[in-house]
Amino acid sequence: MLDIFPIPALRDNYIWALHNRQHAAVVDPGEAAPVLSWLKARQLNLAAILCTHHHGDHTGGISELCAVYNVPVYAPHAENIPGTTRALAEGDTVDLAELGISLKVLDIRGHTRGHIAYLLPENYGVFCGDTLFGCGCGRIFEGTAEQLHRALQRLAALPDDTLVYCAHEYTEANIRFALVCEPENARLRQRAAEAHILRAAGKPTLPSTIGLEKATNPFLRCREPAIIRAAQQAGSLVGEGDLPVFAALRHWKDHFQA
Repeated sequence: MLDIFPIPALRDNYIWALHNRQHAAVVDPGEAAPVLSWLKARQLNLAAILCTHHHGDHTGGISELCAVYNVPVYAPHAENIPGTTRALAEGDTVDLAELGISLKVLDIRGHTRGHIAYLLPENYGVFCGDTLFGCGCGRIFEGTAEQLHRALQRLAALPDDTLVYCAHEYTEANIRFALVCEPENARLRQRAAEAHILRAAGKPTLPSTIGLEKATNPFLRCREPAIIRAAQQAGSLVGEGDLPVFAALRHWKDHFQA
């Protein structure tokens, strides 16, 4: 049986650990110490490191982990991540024999120039780094609004029960923005209450699901009349259609203060 566990790291990162009680793989290890402690406490052997993109809070622990465990490092081919042993592109698969799983690689660039996701089979989940967040999405650093919008639409096309394993605990802050965009969304208000309870108890709000994101995340709801009106009122909407609405929301969120 495969278990997936969030290892808190840095200020608000999650390093996702996949394990079968013998072996483990970690996704986006921004630092090594919490991973090493977690592995030791559970007497697990590290089998692989998976990276979604090159930012330091996702890659900073690779060299130290590889100094302890001689394991493969999977990373996007379009980004220069030190320690990479296999560079990945759209359509590639990652076979982790120790865990008995294969992951499919999706190109979801936009946040960075080569950002990828790892999709587990049978809707088990998608590790999407900083592209899709709980009730939000990543900033555009190296790509374009069109690329990030396309990436999010691609993730939104996954089955609704697909679990969403993103890399930061940003959900409550993102919900505050979403409520300004769509204050009458009952499911969003419910999500706000649920997230508050979880965080007050020291628990993560993740994983989410694709279905929940489609119901509450403004960046996946660019055709909703309330979202369009909000983008218009924010004053940054230029043109018609999904992409201009998305670009306006992303620009607004970049400067939003709750």
